[in-house]
Amino acid sequence: MLLADEIILTVEIKELIRKILRFRNARDWGQFHTPKNIAAALSVEVAELQELMLWKSDSQPLELVHSEKGKTRFEQELADVLIYALLLAHEVGIDPAEAIGKKLILNGQKYPVSLSKGNAIKYSELGHEPTGAHEANDKEDGDAGTGAIVRQTSLFSDEVFRVN
Repeated sequence: MLLADEIILTVEIKELIRKILRFRNARDWGQFHTPKNIAAALSVEVAELQELMLWKSDSQPLELVHSEKGKTRFEQELADVLIYALLLAHEVGIDPAEAIGKKLILNGQKYPVSLSKGNAIKYSELGHEPTGAHEANDKEDGDAGTGAIVRQTSLFSDEVFRVN
């Protein structure tokens, strides 16, 4: 059972992918969009986003984003990153919304709030074995669930996900 917000989010992501594909296909660029090339392009775009913050203090990028010109630059670079990430997901047959939902569940197991709140310690140093984390990664078919609805306290909020 999908929640209303999940359905809306999935439709919006699928529509974005359709728009990206229409743009790409009108230019006959699909021939160049292998997963390897898209991943390389994604890396370049992430570097361009990071370049906007290079050699700046932690507060300077926020100041830049609050200016009209700076926000436009961030927006454009972030859009490039998102476009290539969505294109890559499409090319390898991964539903981005489902992948994010599964990853948040896995991260919730690796980083329980009781051990990770307020610190940046890697899960392997928290002193506990993440429940189900390795099992989800070890399955050959990549299926991290059984169709169960799972309540997960994540980075963002207490949410319910359906794991297919």
